Amino acid sequence: MDQVSQQKNPAARRPTIADIAKIVGVSKVSVSNALNGQPGVSEATRARIAAVAEEIGFVRNSAARALSGAKSSAVGLALARPARMLGTEPFFMELIGGIESVLSDASYSLALQVVSDHERGLEAYRRWWGEGQIDGAVLVDLREDDARVPPLEEMGLPTVVIGHPSGSGSLTPVWSDDAAAIRETLEYLAALGHRKVGRVAGLAGLVHTSLRDRAFIAVGGELGLEAMPVVHTDYTGVEGARATRRLLLSPGRPTAILYDNDMTAVAGLSVAQEMGLEVPRDLSIVAWDDSPLVQVVRPPLTALTRDIHAYGANAARTLLSLISGQKTDGYEDLAPQLTPRGSTGAPPA
Repeated sequence: MDQVSQQKNPAARRPTIADIAKIVGVSKVSVSNALNGQPGVSEATRARIAAVAEEIGFVRNSAARALSGAKSSAVGLALARPARMLGTEPFFMELIGGIESVLSDASYSLALQVVSDHERGLEAYRRWWGEGQIDGAVLVDLREDDARVPPLEEMGLPTVVIGHPSGSGSLTPVWSDDAAAIRETLEYLAALGHRKVGRVAGLAGLVHTSLRDRAFIAVGGELGLEAMPVVHTDYTGVEGARATRRLLLSPGRPTAILYDNDMTAVAGLSVAQEMGLEVPRDLSIVAWDDSPLVQVVRPPLTALTRDIHAYGANAARTLLSLISGQKTDGYEDLAPQLTPRGSTGAPPA
């Protein structure tokens, strides 16, 4: 009995995409693309896949839905980070909450997958789109020359990028003016009398990190601030503490430090106290992205405040517009605003 005949046995389990892939000798993604009319499969292979699917009695609701042009009423989001870290990142929890609030009102669901790297994330988008499981996608952690952008453009998958237009290609961006937030912060610190301001940044290579780096250097030069090193981290408290020690142990240490997220800023406060420094008398601290975390420590931290929930909601509304066929150039959200608290003051005399 040949391979196809075995799959037709009525007593056998329900045929799957994996069965078709094995018989034809192609990948499961190729089978999904062929069954759903997506590009990337030759006509000969597409015809062979269709024939095998019919012969073994393959039926898949998502495939049938996609072929009929029906909507899945779902959007996808792949996050590249250790799963155990997701609950410790207030930014992403707030962002996802904002996305969900809009999707729920529109009777859409969010397909969320935590992956080990961007390549796996792209595979998830391909699979979801190829199998008709999603109508659109949200792309986060935009990198310079991001390798995910060209394939997503080729797929024709409606996609909103949480990131600056300079790195989003033809995909639709939703962003805020980080350079304006850097300027407001440095002007405030300079007005307090600071001339040595350090920066504990996020991951190098991310578009928003690079934009903040360039703005920090440019605005600092305009204000006559002394050039201080920018230390990049992975946004964790451990890395934030290590970067703070490096800055505070450097010759001519800074009298103020700007952190790229709340976790590193709180870790920086702990290091300052560990080293016997009083905040803000000896060191001023500013956190990017306000959260309950920076408000419950003592002293509460000055922070760059923005409505992250609304940021996610605006991204979801933009994506739903794309899915419905409307054209949009993207959405520029409000820039973060400085909220002074007890962690900033005049530098030591």
